[in-house]
Amino acid sequence: MKITQFSDYSLRLLVLLARNRDRVVTVREVAQFYGISAEHLKKVVRSLAELGHVRTVRGKHGGVVLAREPNEINLGQLIRAEENLNLLPCFNPGGDCPMPECRVRAIVDEALGAFLNSFDTRTLADIV
Repeated sequence: MKITQFSDYSLRLLVLLARNRDRVVTVREVAQFYGISAEHLKKVVRSLAELGHVRTVRGKHGGVVLAREPNEINLGQLIRAEENLNLLPCFNPGGDCPMPECRVRAIVDEALGAFLNSFDTRTLADIV
């Protein structure tokens, strides 16, 4: 399993915001700090705002702040919300396995469960 760049940027942004709780952080500042695309980061901010993890502040001194306490942001829930966890074609809705009694899906399900369990037991507070 590989975490997408989108989730990576989400985690980086949340860590930076948790470390700067006393102020509003701009997208441009985060992009420069991590050396990443500000345009891509704006999409990350939008997604995190929709999930209720961050709040955007408009205006001259606008930017982004955490909307929740770091210990309230579960990493497993974040990964589930942002990642496509359909690791095999037969995981997709309506996806059928052409092989009767295929055991690969069960193994992949088990591995995915173990992967997500590691994140389920942690919050943003654990990685700040």
